[in-house]
Amino acid sequence: MTAMATEQTVSPYHLAYIYTGLGEHDQAVECLERAYRESVGGMYGVGGSFLFEPLHGHPGFCSLLRRMHLAEPAAGP
Repeated sequence: MTAMATEQTVSPYHLAYIYTGLGEHDQAVECLERAYRESVGGMYGVGGSFLFEPLHGHPGFCSLLRRMHLAEPAAGP
């Protein structure tokens, strides 16, 4: 997929699915961050997708969900 992405458009959202499945959670979150910046369709469902369940404890994923208003804000001092 990454090789294909050099020749044609590949959604970073879909790359995130692949990285999540491979256990490459940091890479998956990076792709989701890019998808968010690029306003890729489908991002509204990222918090509820069972495909991203392995990312639920990842700090970057949690931060992304908060910025998207899809999660409760982090408790602060």
